[in-house]
Amino acid sequence: QVQLVESGGGLVQAGGSVRLSCAASGRTFSSYAMGWFRQAPGKERELVATINRSSGRTYYADSVKGRFTISRDNAKNTVFLQMNSLKPEETAVYSCAASVKWSLLPLRNSDEYSYWGQGTQVTVSS
Repeated sequence: QVQLVESGGGLVQAGGSVRLSCAASGRTFSSYAMGWFRQAPGKERELVATINRSSGRTYYADSVKGRFTISRDNAKNTVFLQMNSLKPEETAVYSCAASVKWSLLPLRNSDEYSYWGQGTQVTVSS
């Protein structure tokens, strides 16, 4: 089992950058594939990015490709999401999630993740 705690959210102007962190408890962080999701008010949760256990493979939603970067530091039990050129429509609660599922394909569905953080609010002002 793993507990996840996000940090780094806040208010940023359009075009600005934010770096989110997700700290995981436990000694087996490297055994989890990780993902970042977001949910805006009145909208469904959507995948932002995923990263496999060894950081060798990442996946991004089309809407964030080229602007967001997911990374992880297994020695520090932390996964990051660097977000650049933010847009007002990307205002949302951003959550990290951990999956025990093994797959050669990116884990794009929230149902594939067993553990979730509480989320951190990112507000992008226009």
